[in-house]
Amino acid sequence: MIITIDGPAATGKGTISARIAEKYKLAYFDTGMVYRAVGLQMLLNGDDLENQEAALKIAQNLTFPQMIELSKHADFRSDAGSHAASVVSSYAEVRKALLAMQQNFAKNPVFADGSPAQGVIYDGRDTGTVVCPDADVKVFIDASPEVRAQRRYKDYLAKGINADYNQVLAQMIERDKRDRTRSAAPLKPADDAIILDNSHNTVEDDVAFVSALIDEKLNSKR
Repeated sequence: MIITIDGPAATGKGTISARIAEKYKLAYFDTGMVYRAVGLQMLLNGDDLENQEAALKIAQNLTFPQMIELSKHADFRSDAGSHAASVVSSYAEVRKALLAMQQNFAKNPVFADGSPAQGVIYDGRDTGTVVCPDADVKVFIDASPEVRAQRRYKDYLAKGINADYNQVLAQMIERDKRDRTRSAAPLKPADDAIILDNSHNTVEDDVAFVSALIDEKLNSKR
């Protein structure tokens, strides 16, 4: 079974996907990691983020082990890392170079320890439209920018990171605009995706919602 969960930043996609992966014993692929890896490597190299050729070269040579190693860096999920990922993900050639890596995972999904899995849940922004257009279940999660900015702001404070809500909101709006208007795979729901606005939901609400969709699909196959 292949499940895709897409949506903008701070909708809780990662948390929900991880919970669903654990519940149904599925492999989990956070597709945003490939763009974070490329963006972070550019920062570490001192490359200009506007240098599309440099970004493409990194993308073409990126391996899964390298991505895992880069994910351990402090800036992998920092504001700087998120910004870099958003910039490089707007480059069509970079997306093309990384697409095969993401799609191949669905053919041979594995858990973190390398053991084979019977299915995979993808978490990203174009997994239902580009990476796995034939997925069994597609969900697009959204929430207002203000709600998502508040979540990100509280997350920063909980981690002891100084943050300003208005600045977080401005960055959220800027990233939404870049993601939704990019020419290469813009952020949007797949035509057959189920839309979930979780502005006022708990994680448990979201997990229950997605679980019901999966159970319905599994029952229809029996």
